[in-house]
Amino acid sequence: MSAKLNIVLVSLLVGCALSVINARYQARHLLIEFERLQQQARQLDIDWAQLQLDQSRLGKNERIEQIARTELNMAPLTPARTQYLTEGAE
Repeated sequence: MSAKLNIVLVSLLVGCALSVINARYQARHLLIEFERLQQQARQLDIDWAQLQLDQSRLGKNERIEQIARTELNMAPLTPARTQYLTEGAE
């Protein structure tokens, strides 16, 4: 009877050992995936900061005026070029 008990205990021990090995393997893969996702999050934060910087730079009035003058051939409005419309009497 002790031989059967020893076989059962050895089987349980091997099963537990394989379970521990499997758990460590999965934990290692999860840690690798977690670190990869953290790196991706850091890169997204950098990209977001760059986009915010670009947006603030592109929205400046000086840049808009410069593009309007050079690419659209627009000129600033002066009082001499202003036309006023009056509402006619009804």
